[in-house]
Amino acid sequence: MSGGSVREVAPAKVNLALHVRRRRADGYHDLETLFAFATDGDVVTVMPAPSDRFAIEGPFADGLRVPSEGGAMSNLVTRARDAFRDMFAVGDHYAIILEKNLPIASGIGGGSADAAATLRALARLHDIDRNDARLNAIAVTLGADVPACLLGRTTIGTGKGDELVAVDGLSGTPLLLVNPGVAVSTASVFAAWDRVDRGALPDGELLARAVVGRNDLEAPAISIAPVIAGVRAMLDAAPGVTLARMSGSGATCFALFDDAAALDAAAVDARARGWWALASTLA
Repeated sequence: MSGGSVREVAPAKVNLALHVRRRRADGYHDLETLFAFATDGDVVTVMPAPSDRFAIEGPFADGLRVPSEGGAMSNLVTRARDAFRDMFAVGDHYAIILEKNLPIASGIGGGSADAAATLRALARLHDIDRNDARLNAIAVTLGADVPACLLGRTTIGTGKGDELVAVDGLSGTPLLLVNPGVAVSTASVFAAWDRVDRGALPDGELLARAVVGRNDLEAPAISIAPVIAGVRAMLDAAPGVTLARMSGSGATCFALFDDAAALDAAAVDARARGWWALASTLA
């Protein structure tokens, strides 16, 4: 095992389109989604240590500093650490720092991305190939979005979102993420979905597929947090937008832009309204 620290970015996940087809007997839903990733997000740093330590810092740290039973902080990062240790039969301990830059419960895969980044960091520490099938086997147990976040590239996700096929992405496209400062429960949004199957993703080039597609969770999310409609309206009206939509179960919305200047102007507008905004690009 390497003796130094390893730093892994946990990029924000964006659902360019998200079609909910049906509810499954196991409680999940059959989905068809176009996963893409920003170049920015949370950051996970892992280093060998005499005993396990986990610290959370960054602008959204307070929302995660909730001790579990026994007084120790636990979230998907520590679950990923423990699952890695079990899967690879290693007895080592780690100090892990999570820099929480993304809003919590916001539809951009924060917890899933953090877990995936933890797995990648631990794999690097132990010189394990990031494509090792055992890493994906762990990811599947941690959540439906974790396998996509582990892969970290543009994919079509089917099943519950964990059956992935890589596709050509839109690397370098200006991307703006906007969150109005509300946390939306994924379970509540799915519960509010009307269970209407509105059809499959179309075929074709990625951006065209995304534009023709939709997010079936947007309407139920707006019913829970109406401010999301205001974010969408602001992004839809911004000059230079090629696609605007809510991501995941919300409340974060995204917009793709023709150029960085148009993105920067929209980011200024969003922040002037008191909303969180992250100017980035697609990876």
